[in-house]
Amino acid sequence: MSSHSDLLAAQIQAAISHAIERGDLIGTVPSSIPLERPKNRDHGDYASSIALQLAKPAGKNPREVAELLKKDLEKLPEVSSVDIAGPGFINIKLNRASQADLVRTILSAKESYGKGTALAGVKINLEFISANPTGPLHLGHTRWAAVGDALGRVLSAAGAEVVREFYINDRGNQMDLFGQSVQAAALGQPIPEDGYQGDYIADLAREVLAENPEITKLADEPRLVAFREAAYKLQLKDQQRVLDTFNTHFDVWFSERSLHDGGSVEHGLDKLRGQGHVFELDGATWLRTTDFGDDKDRVLVKANGDLTYFSSDTAYYINKRERGFDICIYMLGADHHGYIHRLKATAACAGDNPEYNIHVLIGQLVKIMEGGEEVKLSKRAGTIITLEELVEKVGVDAARYTLIRYPVDTPMVMDLDILKRNTNENPVYYVQYAHARIAAVLRNAAELNIASGLDNFDPAQLSHDRENELLGSLAEFPRIVASAAELREPHRIARYLEELAGVYHGFYADCRVLPMGDEPATALHSARLNLCAATLQVLKNGLLLLGVSAPERM
Repeated sequence: MSSHSDLLAAQIQAAISHAIERGDLIGTVPSSIPLERPKNRDHGDYASSIALQLAKPAGKNPREVAELLKKDLEKLPEVSSVDIAGPGFINIKLNRASQADLVRTILSAKESYGKGTALAGVKINLEFISANPTGPLHLGHTRWAAVGDALGRVLSAAGAEVVREFYINDRGNQMDLFGQSVQAAALGQPIPEDGYQGDYIADLAREVLAENPEITKLADEPRLVAFREAAYKLQLKDQQRVLDTFNTHFDVWFSERSLHDGGSVEHGLDKLRGQGHVFELDGATWLRTTDFGDDKDRVLVKANGDLTYFSSDTAYYINKRERGFDICIYMLGADHHGYIHRLKATAACAGDNPEYNIHVLIGQLVKIMEGGEEVKLSKRAGTIITLEELVEKVGVDAARYTLIRYPVDTPMVMDLDILKRNTNENPVYYVQYAHARIAAVLRNAAELNIASGLDNFDPAQLSHDRENELLGSLAEFPRIVASAAELREPHRIARYLEELAGVYHGFYADCRVLPMGDEPATALHSARLNLCAATLQVLKNGLLLLGVSAPERM
């Protein structure tokens, strides 16, 4: 869906093209036009520095270039005035009716408003959470559950084909320890010192025994395998259940075991050998990742013949690329910072562009406060608070929204006491209340039989400064979505919604939407109702991108 800025950018490109055709400018038409919304709206609705960019190739002063473009831009019916400021900034004011026609665009597009095509044709594998199937999802997983799901929605809104993938770490020593822990609980034996603790282990033991009452009669080794596999299936199923309640859904659940069982690890090694980056040293097989910025070369196969975790990582990346994904996004925890260089080096060793084909996001830690104290222990897991426990305390919407609204590369503090309050200091309440407030206004208008809808919309009625400010905020939504997708930063959506809610409240305070008493309804009331409906739609679209509900009553 094109925004005002997109249309204006295209018109500026056309003006540049005309100037080149006339011989007034030398050079080529830029593929993108810098446009921003001035903080001081007296400076215009949009400002562009394009003249400064064009000046040097054209051999002209930037103000001269700006004046050339001004002549064409002033002829546009949507433009009210064009001013040149400073060294050559172009400030553009749209006429109010043209700006207000955005309401028609939004109400016609409905759920599509904000969506774009910047990533059309790009196939993205988005891997996040990827927890061991050995325990409940904890707070670190919870942050990725919210942010990863929101990022998938944002990337899809930008036109990408997104596959959300959960990598199941179901191979290795942790699985054996998990099986030993559940077996010990089932048999009434002490859990191994380095095993898994927490009430959930006892719960799993009881479930395994209930489903497999004959399991205890097996010989030692097959019994341990049976306990491990049964508990693994139950725990994975529980993780899937909890994520479903959190509005986080995956398209693919990819088993690490399948890489080894299906020959993908050997295939990956062969491909890397073919690229010339595998070497032998001291009986081990290595990948020369230092050629591409890693701090040291990585072992793929140990001298004793055992495969390393890194061999799985490389095979998994190659598997993704051979499944047709253009971009592989990895969302990893704070303790995986060292993985950035090795994963990018892996992509380079495989013959890919590490600056395009692979993106690695590192999420920082979350601290939970309640009653002025940090909450550290989980009743169920015995360690950090779990996803399910957090949702029980504050609800899905508050948990998701709060986790998403902060940049993932910064630590964050969740104050549960604030999130339980129905006040403006609770950001999710603030945004949801704005949506519910508008819904109430529209219901009241319907009860009063005030004409609304696009058949009763006259954009020229919207001339108040508050209306213009609100229209300007609504116009920004497609750009915000596009930048959130490009930068992999869904928190931009949340912060935008909070700003939009604030602008709406200011508009509602200064612009009467419904007639008072016996005052007859006018075209202005109808126009403002349509503006309210457009704002409602954008708030709803934004909340949907975050996986948060848009209530009509609160």
